[in-house]
Amino acid sequence: MKTNRRQFLKGFALSSVCLLSGGVKAMSWEEILRSKGKVLLRLAVGSDGHYGQPNTEYEKFFQDFVSQITLFHQQLPLQACVVNGDIIHDQAELLSQSKQWLDGLPVPYYVTQGNHDLVSAEYWQQVWNKPVNEEAVINGQVLLMMTTSNEKGEYLSPDLNWLSAKLEEHRKRHVLLFLHIGQQKWTPNCIDNTAYAELIKLHKNLKAVFHGHDHDQDGVKMIHGIPHLFDSHFGGNWGTPYRGYRIVEVLSNRQIRTYIMNPLEKMNETSHKI
Repeated sequence: MKTNRRQFLKGFALSSVCLLSGGVKAMSWEEILRSKGKVLLRLAVGSDGHYGQPNTEYEKFFQDFVSQITLFHQQLPLQACVVNGDIIHDQAELLSQSKQWLDGLPVPYYVTQGNHDLVSAEYWQQVWNKPVNEEAVINGQVLLMMTTSNEKGEYLSPDLNWLSAKLEEHRKRHVLLFLHIGQQKWTPNCIDNTAYAELIKLHKNLKAVFHGHDHDQDGVKMIHGIPHLFDSHFGGNWGTPYRGYRIVEVLSNRQIRTYIMNPLEKMNETSHKI
């Protein structure tokens, strides 16, 4: 028997907050289920699979990730998935193998380069048939996927000229940005990028930013009222005690709702007015 949305969602434990004008307010399941607004875009975000990391079950992690995204999609259809960096663990020759696993995802997917994806921009293009900085427009919503590293594994700023041009080009649309490495010094693994902070302050159409990299982070930080959300990890040998992924829903009532799957338990839900 097919499970409806209410039955499916009520089957998960929930830890939720609502982000309104930079504030945080707890929400109950009933408040969430009563919320009005058609889902314009629903996507999954996962990061840090670390395919090939020694002494880890990296093939199982990728198999579980694809299986869980597929199960979620069967219940609540997704339009896309973003794999937000550190797809492999240092060995460039494993990138094509990781792609074979990700090709099993049930929806179109996009990728960003992390500091353990030690490949050149040219090799990245060769494997994925996509540049390291890529845009996609889905149901009027803009996704920007950008590299924050290189073949040496350095921690870098995204290309701010490219980002500025895209934010200006899509100034009448809502933009979601995906960067592996955090650009403010929230953790020892983030970088301090004041130029980035100054740039995004100028663009009200940037509605949310999503980070991987910090496996032990699954919460939200704010810059100029823009939420920056961490995605935990679905692979690797450290981080949160669960391996999960984030769901992002853009609603027609000008809200963005997002929550972590753990991987079958729903947690850390936020709703951000846009």
